[in-house]
Amino acid sequence: MPVELNGIATFVAVAETLSFRAAAQRTGTSRSAVSQALRRLEDRMGVALVLRTTRSVRLTEAGERLYTIVGPAMAEVAAALDAAGELRAQPSGTVRLAVSSIAENFLSGSALAGFLAACPEVRLDVTVTDEEFDIVAEGFDAGVRLGEVIEQDMIAVPVSGEQRQLVVGAPAYFARRGVPQHPRDLPAHTCIGWRRSPRIAPYRWEFTEAGRDFDVAVSPRMTTNDMGLMLRMACAGVGLTCGMEETFRPHLARGDLIAVLEPFCPPFAGFYLFFPGRRNLPLKLRALVDHLRRHRATLNEGPPIT
Repeated sequence: MPVELNGIATFVAVAETLSFRAAAQRTGTSRSAVSQALRRLEDRMGVALVLRTTRSVRLTEAGERLYTIVGPAMAEVAAALDAAGELRAQPSGTVRLAVSSIAENFLSGSALAGFLAACPEVRLDVTVTDEEFDIVAEGFDAGVRLGEVIEQDMIAVPVSGEQRQLVVGAPAYFARRGVPQHPRDLPAHTCIGWRRSPRIAPYRWEFTEAGRDFDVAVSPRMTTNDMGLMLRMACAGVGLTCGMEETFRPHLARGDLIAVLEPFCPPFAGFYLFFPGRRNLPLKLRALVDHLRRHRATLNEGPPIT
């Protein structure tokens, strides 16, 4: 019974993401094309492989059995194709990245612009997001996050030096409300908070004292998921906000903002490019890792990536 490989590849994408939308993104097609390819495969096999409702997608028993056979085989085919493509001198293809919005230096443009100039046949598809999700299931090649939130089964390579979170406010705010002397004073201040999405509670501001980590649940007068808006409101004197030092640095240098509580804000490990371990790393991703290693070395931000 001849079965087209496109249908198998589409089935594997659905099986691994349990989402027609994510499968469409991974295969570079539309949701209707995914549905049609899967229907043709089921018709040829004479058995239902996927159960789809308005709320969920799951495999049937036949689908589970098929995936255990073809899933590893398709992974081997993909690795073989990547390996064959690497016989070319020039890396090519699209690198899809999910990057934290607070990775300020990475998103500043110089590192990525240099990579595009060095690899003219590679395209970058960058999604700036602070949502936590499985980058493999969503079809990304790699992500950039703070090291402390990366899953242990990922390969992680540093792309920045140490980072530090600071609490900042405008001079006008401190003239009006005074300067907090300890993090426990923060609930009495007007604060501008951050949260990844409306579905979760605002971020609890984190500090360290005498080697002990603790956090403070401020009651923000204003909450947003946009660091740029937080920054503008702080500069306008609305209240205190908390974020990465590199985001605030230009404003601190100009005197638009003043950092407080610095003894409670020690440095910590910075940002990492992370991706799933593979026997054969795609050339396009290897090229990005190598470029970021060289770029980081020029910034004198720590030991080179290995």
